Amino acid sequence: MAKKSVASLQKGGGKEFTKVIITTKSPKTGAYTFKESMVHNDNVKEVVAAANK
Repeated sequence: MAKKSVASLQKGGGKEFTKVIITTKSPKTGAYTFKESMVHNDNVKEVVAAANK
């Protein structure tokens, strides 16, 4: 199933998007959580900078 979703992103406008995975550590438990989002290539730096604040 993952191959199908990746292959569909390679057609048309899918190449203009990047999958951004942001890792955060919980202060209570110390466990890591991951937030995934599809971001346009022009906005990747802004999303990463906002996550690091």
